[in-house]
Formats: sequence, C-alpha cells, structure tokens
Amino acid sequence: QAQLVESGGGLVQPGESLRLSCAASGFTFSNYAMSWYRQAPGKERELVARIDSSDNTNYGASVKGRFTISRDNAKNTVNLLMNSLKPEDTAVYYCNARWFRYNYWGQGTQVTVSS
Repeated sequence: QAQLVESGGGLVQPGESLRLSCAASGFTFSNYAMSWYRQAPGKERELVARIDSSDNTNYGASVKGRFTISRDNAKNTVNLLMNSLKPEDTAVYYCNARWFRYNYWGQGTQVTVSS
C-alpha cells in the first residue's frame, strides 16, 4: 500500500529556513513525479514545487528562488528546502506522488511563519 509521510514542519520566524521531508513507501518511487503542495486557511491547494523522474524541477511563482526541491531515489525521499520564509508561506504542506493514473497524498505537515 502506497504511503507518504511528511516531516519537518514547525514554527519559524520570518527570514528563517526550514527543511521538509517526505518518506515514500509501497510503490516504485523512482518512476514517480514528486511534488509539494500547500494549502492555507480559506485558500485553494497550490503547487509549490515538482521534480520529475528525470530530476527536472519547476516551482510556483511565489517560491521561485527561495525554495529547492530534491529527491533521493536510494532513500525514497523527497525534500523541500525553504529559505527566506515569509508569513504568507504559512500553510499545511502536502507531499504528492503521481505516475499516470496513480496519485498519492501524504497527510500534511504544518508550517507557520510568524514573529
């Protein structure tokens, strides 16, 4: 059974950094495009960053230049390094795995940026 488990969320001050990790199991991780999405209260879920099976990456406009996504196929993990965090980055961050019709979500981890 496919499973995604996020970790690394927490409370940080503006300008600080945070690293999220997503541990995958139950599917062939290297085949899948892996993404991070986020959802703030009252807002729609939005794409933060995506990395495909060839390590091509793309980012949401609001995080480009501040966030970096990476994957480790040997460890079945995908990471999101978030620098220069802003209050508007506050949201629940979700890990996503997608390959053709297969689409899996993690349970989410809360990131709060506040002074």
